Amino acid sequence: MICKYGVNCMKLLVIIPAYNEEDSIAAVIREIPRDIPGVERVEVLVVNDGSTDATAEVAKTAGADRIITHKENMGLGMTFKDGLEEALKMGADVIVNTDADGQYNGDEIPRLIEPILKDEAEIVIGNRQIDKLDHMPWEKKIGNKMATWVTRRATGLPIIDAQTGFRAFSREAALRMTLVSGSYTYVQETLIEAAHKKLKVEQVPIEFRKREGSSRLISSIFRYAKFAGTTIIRSYQNYRPFTVFAGIGIAIAGVGLIIGTRVLIHYLTTGMITPFIPSAILTTVLLVVGTQIVIFGFMADMLKTQRTIQEEILYRLKKEELEER
Repeated sequence: MICKYGVNCMKLLVIIPAYNEEDSIAAVIREIPRDIPGVERVEVLVVNDGSTDATAEVAKTAGADRIITHKENMGLGMTFKDGLEEALKMGADVIVNTDADGQYNGDEIPRLIEPILKDEAEIVIGNRQIDKLDHMPWEKKIGNKMATWVTRRATGLPIIDAQTGFRAFSREAALRMTLVSGSYTYVQETLIEAAHKKLKVEQVPIEFRKREGSSRLISSIFRYAKFAGTTIIRSYQNYRPFTVFAGIGIAIAGVGLIIGTRVLIHYLTTGMITPFIPSAILTTVLLVVGTQIVIFGFMADMLKTQRTIQEEILYRLKKEELEER
């Protein structure tokens, strides 16, 4: 299809996860540009995550093209997952996720999706440049930097801001996403999955505004850190099970060898281990447990192979279903 700009046209879906955001969501929707070069049609999908206020009604009045509603609050991760699946069903070629609180500037969407339109990336994330933000509390800056460092180590990607929710996905990248970690967040899991599946990730600097009031999706930085950390560990373990379990097993067995060295030296010197019986028992236990964990790593790695095959089958089924639509 050729559009008025003379290039191949695409359909852009903007996902807005929302929970009790009746005061800000209208402005967010109205700020989204509906005329973008290279994009034939722009639609807005609001995923109302069990709001108890008038978020859905306000979103509809403001011009949302589609609204899906959870009967109860499911969490940001599940909300994003449902939004991604619905956007694909609606025929999206490019998908942008933004927040309902107005902290991200909708006018920057054309710049965010530009690497995808130019076929230079499959995922683009917005870099909030948190070092320059005067309105972000220091504890959140530290939390963001720590989470980004861990994500960077887990993915091998040169990520500057892993926590940003302003990001774009090509249709292919969205089809490849298989989010399973839980309901609280998705930002780290998508990057770990993208790295594992060799998806090209780019970053662009973006504006990040001061929020009025507290976050409703992320109410506590400590609670967020807890769940984000769990998500990173689970996601990394899913894609690098042997590395995780072998590392743990070797560490445990190594401690056993260190303790056992003392026992062995005493035995070679005196021919007895009587004074070191507890140490000998502990050494045996640690060596056995460490070995078992390494063996479990081999088994988990075989299961990972099965998961890879299942994800490829799921990808093909989703692609065929969308093509039939």
